Amino acid sequence: MRWFRRPTPQFITIQPPQQRERIGKDLWFKCEACGAITRTKDWTANWKVCPSCEGHSRLDADERLDLLLDEDSFEETDANLVSSDPLRFVDAKPYPDRVEATRAKTGRNDAILTGRGTIGEVPVAVAAMDFQFMGGSMGCVVGEKIVRTMELAIRENRACITISSTGGARMQEGILSLMQLARTSIMCKLLQENRIPFISILADPSTAGVMASFASLGDIIVSEPGAYVGFAGRRVIEQTIRQTLPENFQTAEFVQQHGFIDLVVHRHHMRGSLITLLRQMRNLEPAEFEDANGSSQMRASTMIAKLESKPAQPATK
Repeated sequence: MRWFRRPTPQFITIQPPQQRERIGKDLWFKCEACGAITRTKDWTANWKVCPSCEGHSRLDADERLDLLLDEDSFEETDANLVSSDPLRFVDAKPYPDRVEATRAKTGRNDAILTGRGTIGEVPVAVAAMDFQFMGGSMGCVVGEKIVRTMELAIRENRACITISSTGGARMQEGILSLMQLARTSIMCKLLQENRIPFISILADPSTAGVMASFASLGDIIVSEPGAYVGFAGRRVIEQTIRQTLPENFQTAEFVQQHGFIDLVVHRHHMRGSLITLLRQMRNLEPAEFEDANGSSQMRASTMIAKLESKPAQPATK
């Protein structure tokens, strides 16, 4: 007699699972700083500023100019300049192939967008760097377009504005890219001699060869909150000086505290602040305007007062 019997297998028909509606990955944005999740269209409409922590994500060059310039005032210049391959540089792939792939991805010929326009009806020559194009690196084309933008400012008596978002000089162009530091620095001196206002805006990141040249030579240097600003990387500096650096080292706020940045301005108020700065530097009457947050010029005027009350830095030999 068997005490245990194997149960007769029972088979049931399983219905196939219903197809779930997939949610597109581009519908939501997750903030890298605080982890908050926002609808992408709301985040984009807020100029890519996180509504929870006010963290500023990167804008491309077109978005940057849309934010700052008067509507329909921008006229692009030198759009057809493209990089050559003077050193016949090859790393993982030949330099021309790398440039061509980046051009196809970004729809831009190089890492900068330049032209003329107006901000609060004040004529400006403007150059905006784009980090999406090879890390916003400065090669011969970027350097040449910055030089031409500054020449345009002098020739047409326009204020000059540069917006940096870059990892520095382009290694694939070697010493030729480093020559752009000298060329752009010389043009900053010519702007000063011709009494052309020059405002340098530092977006995230602003580092290395660009920061060591024209980006740090503006009459007024403005940065967005939390932007990474510096020359060498944190690890390199710590290994060199054999010291542990502060947590907020090379943030815009830290650099401002040490006297290398004049103003740290929220993206929503950047246009309004520029209007006030430009009209003051051009000795024009204040203008009524609204910035990206709908605020009036009072905030920018307060910042101007703080700037004017700043004690002069002692001259160094």
